Amino acid sequence: MSTKHQHPLRNASTDRTAADGVPVTPQSQAPAYKLAFNDFDFMCRDDMRPVRFQLELLKAGVMMNEYGVESTIVLFGGARIPEPAKKDSARTKTLADLSRFYDEAREFARLMTVKSMEGGGHEDIIVTGGGPGVMEAGNRGALDAGGKSIGLNIVLPFEQAPNEYVSPELCFNFHYFAIRKMHFLMRAKAICVFPGGFGTMDETFEALTLIQTGRMERVPFLLFGRAFWESIINWDALADAGTISAEDLNLFRFVETAQEAMDLIENWGEPSARESVPGR
Repeated sequence: MSTKHQHPLRNASTDRTAADGVPVTPQSQAPAYKLAFNDFDFMCRDDMRPVRFQLELLKAGVMMNEYGVESTIVLFGGARIPEPAKKDSARTKTLADLSRFYDEAREFARLMTVKSMEGGGHEDIIVTGGGPGVMEAGNRGALDAGGKSIGLNIVLPFEQAPNEYVSPELCFNFHYFAIRKMHFLMRAKAICVFPGGFGTMDETFEALTLIQTGRMERVPFLLFGRAFWESIINWDALADAGTISAEDLNLFRFVETAQEAMDLIENWGEPSARESVPGR
């Protein structure tokens, strides 16, 4: 029986423990003496920003690969949208009315996770921002189905702990928005966007831009709640003005229910060819 070869060099964890146990002297207590990878003050210096970028890209990637995540279904949506049982505490009537999308997000995630588990549980895994509102609903729906889901949290001055439904082994925390958004899209087989605020808009338009410019393959892109989206964005005006092409309006579709979304993803079909796509 063959065994995995262990490299002969001393590993970093062993040296970190050894370095912590050296005699206390002025030299051993000086900042310069600390192992670079074990020196948090050094790692947080402005000079080390490129290294921190790489670490955030690598950590989530390595751990998702170890778990066997092959593809994801992305759920974007507002943190302030309450579940229907709590809609009376919503700050506005509109938020209370939008609470139905909590249930739709939860049901969509449940249905998608059931499908994922039927195929082995490594493809089409639900990924959310790991927070409350629509994000909580997505992780909750995956758990309803008995499956795993991913949460990509980010440190914010007012941010809460990750919602209780994210799978702990797939719950990540980020400092950089850019790296977090890369992890949202790197494995995406479909993108589902629910009503939300600035963060949801940012994520939506960045993803649409990547698809529009050919920097990302076209995937099913669904906007839940036509009335909401058409009330805040005049899509036709963008096309009429010529700032986008009329065919760019075909990059996404509106849906209202979880089942409608499942059906559209299943039958999305091949995208129509574009005459010119920058970057290709």
